[in-house]
Amino acid sequence: MKQGQVRIIGGVWRGRLLAVPDVLNLRPTPDRVRETLFNWLAPVISGAYCLDAFAGSGVLGFEALSRGAAHVVMVEQEKTAVTLLQEELVMLKAQNADIYCGRVPAQLKKPQRLFDVVFLDPPYQEDLLLPTCFYLEEQGFLASNAYIYLEAKEMLQQSDLPANWQLLKSKKAGQVAYHLALRLV
Repeated sequence: MKQGQVRIIGGVWRGRLLAVPDVLNLRPTPDRVRETLFNWLAPVISGAYCLDAFAGSGVLGFEALSRGAAHVVMVEQEKTAVTLLQEELVMLKAQNADIYCGRVPAQLKKPQRLFDVVFLDPPYQEDLLLPTCFYLEEQGFLASNAYIYLEAKEMLQQSDLPANWQLLKSKKAGQVAYHLALRLV
């Protein structure tokens, strides 16, 4: 069930290892990409209500919690991964996270509070990134001025995103193109 481990790189759980479930096409966000991402999010992550929509190993969600996010909702379609995420939550003694099994975007549950930060890192071959962006916007999941992390195999253009999203940052590291967008209202 486990294929390896990934390390939380900052915050109160810095250095803690998370198990990576053995799930087809699961690729945890690399350390150097996460470091850049959380440097970008440093001014807004503390106290944020977050969604990790394609949770996989949970490293983005747990990294956000480690760095002071108020709450993280993790959604993953693979049951084995969800079980592992729940075990990690218990191991870390984290009370401020919800984890459930569901296919994104169709099975996303309406949040108790609008999301301030969203992590979107879907399996590349399933073409879910942009449909999920539009779903979150159209279904009212996002706080005004929400930050959205987007990970893809190709660089995104401003014109790919909902009209009221502004692409703030874009980088490429190896096979990973990653971006930070801001929802403007």
